Amino acid sequence: MSIHEECGVFGVFTKQPADVSRTVCTGLYALQHRGQEGCGIVVNDDGTFVSHKAPGLVSEVFHEQALCAFPLGSMAIGHVRYATTGGNGAANVQPLLVNHQKGRMALAHNGNLANAAKLRDRLELSGAIFHTTSDTEIIAYLITGQRLKTASIEDALSKAMDEFEGAYSLVLMSPGKLICARDPHGFRPLCYGKKEDGTYLIASESCAISAAGGRLVRDVMPGEILVFTKDGMISRTEHCHQEERKFCIFEYIYFARPDSVIDGMSVHESRLKAGKNLADVHPVDADLVIGVPDSGLDAAIGYSRASGIPFENCMIKNKYIGRTFIVPDHRGDQVRIKLSVTESSVKNKRVVLIDDSIVRGTTCQRIVRLLKEAGAREVHMRVCAPPFLHPCFYGTDIDSSDHLIAAHHTVEETARLIGADSLGYLPTERLKDLSLHSYCSACFDGNYPTRIPDDTRKDRFERKLSEI
Repeated sequence: MSIHEECGVFGVFTKQPADVSRTVCTGLYALQHRGQEGCGIVVNDDGTFVSHKAPGLVSEVFHEQALCAFPLGSMAIGHVRYATTGGNGAANVQPLLVNHQKGRMALAHNGNLANAAKLRDRLELSGAIFHTTSDTEIIAYLITGQRLKTASIEDALSKAMDEFEGAYSLVLMSPGKLICARDPHGFRPLCYGKKEDGTYLIASESCAISAAGGRLVRDVMPGEILVFTKDGMISRTEHCHQEERKFCIFEYIYFARPDSVIDGMSVHESRLKAGKNLADVHPVDADLVIGVPDSGLDAAIGYSRASGIPFENCMIKNKYIGRTFIVPDHRGDQVRIKLSVTESSVKNKRVVLIDDSIVRGTTCQRIVRLLKEAGAREVHMRVCAPPFLHPCFYGTDIDSSDHLIAAHHTVEETARLIGADSLGYLPTERLKDLSLHSYCSACFDGNYPTRIPDDTRKDRFERKLSEI
């Protein structure tokens, strides 16, 4: 089992028709690290929705011919996906398009509903027919159901949010509005920005707003709904301050791009602090500090600065290979293809190796082996996260603790299994230095912000033969 993050969302709203598909495509390129299984764009051309989506990377799906097929439009939304709830088939690629009694809607979602199975069962028993296995379709059903009884799409979304439990950062379009919303805990990031011509941009991370030529205005507040129309932007806060803020701390440790700023904290600075904390609590006599690219590099610099041990970027990443953390199959086979070591830098050296986390231990075992095969005399592993001990229900794909190495082995045993001369995790109490606000660390400490679901299946149709 690997741990995965699932999605990135992007939206654009302009008062005059423009080539909004290319703007969204640019944003999705900047969010590609958040999902590599599929992507999609929906353009709103004066109430007519034009969609293109498919499995694959942004560069594969949105070639020039595909982009030229989009009309000019006043708004558009896009999505990059890794599957957590639901499988990775083409039907689950977002955004979702919905036709209902009061019009059309397009929806893209980042996160995971903790009560998805319960909501789906209820909807199916009422006669709902699902075409996908993702919880995004559940969200769409509940919003459209409320839309039949409310005066506006934003009212419908607000009513539907009363039923959602868990993580959701949403962008959605109606024929005349672009809307975004973030769950009351603020588990997943969502922000908006503006271009000089007045175009509004919505994104999972600020790096995508910058890539699309915009300036970050602010993060969407936990529980907030933002409505963009030709008359401007409206903020609705009826769901704000209902729950304690619980941003996923692993966004800072691994998921987010280092050039993003989330909830006021630079991801780069957060990772530097992780490295400095590791040097403080797990010092070691060594000759060299190395970071596993890309998410371990900033922390390695922080460790080097705090310890005085020189940092050297001598672990080379093949930039044409995707993140093994979110590639669903053959993850172990890709480590040697993805990473190589400059032997002259590590030969006969005592090395401190900084990585973001340890899940099963198989990847770091191979990386430690790479260093020792290159001639490293000692390899001391330092990890920017505490040990993974518990499942996550909010978008990080850890269904159970069955395959988590730290749940079954002591630190000393884990070090021996991965071949490291020593191992040190970031203590849970030091996580507070990585964020400006309160955060969710349930996968490390078991303190869940919501009710633990009875049914934790990610895809209710993926059953063993003995269950059928």
